[in-house]
Amino acid sequence: MDQAESSPSPGQPEPGQPERHRKPAPGRDSRAEQAVPALRLEHPVIAGYDGSASSRNALAYAAGLSVRLGRPLLVMYVCSSGVYCEPLTGQVVGVPRDAEALERWLLAELDQVTGNAQVDVHVRTRRGSPARELAAAAEEFSADALVIGAPGRFWHRVAGSVSGWLARHARCPVIVVP
Repeated sequence: MDQAESSPSPGQPEPGQPERHRKPAPGRDSRAEQAVPALRLEHPVIAGYDGSASSRNALAYAAGLSVRLGRPLLVMYVCSSGVYCEPLTGQVVGVPRDAEALERWLLAELDQVTGNAQVDVHVRTRRGSPARELAAAAEEFSADALVIGAPGRFWHRVAGSVSGWLARHARCPVIVVP
């Protein structure tokens, strides 16, 4: 279920994915931050987002929490590796994704959820296991909190879920929002 290996290594954007900023915090020069290739955040609030209703609620909660704590918000979208084996031929097939369209979608979702809130926002997408990638990001950036939506499907409640795995393995507080 979540044994998939991840790529790229934690903290590294996928090729063609520049870091994005929205509404820089007062007194910060966003041009200076964009010139730095590696993302440097100090104790952000991380929101795991997958487009579901509960993850949308989690995104709103995480944005409010980051404002209250005075911390940056890191929105993480983790997708599967996009590689599968064709059953008849055994050929390995990769499914390409449009990284720029994905980032635009995430920023549009964020704008709808947060409105005019002054939030220092960073967006990252990764490939691999959502639970493992979110935990790795939380450890890498020494996150103050990791906010995710509650599982919506009955099967996830029975067989295990991202939130259950994170509650056991993440090294920061995990907040599960319904």
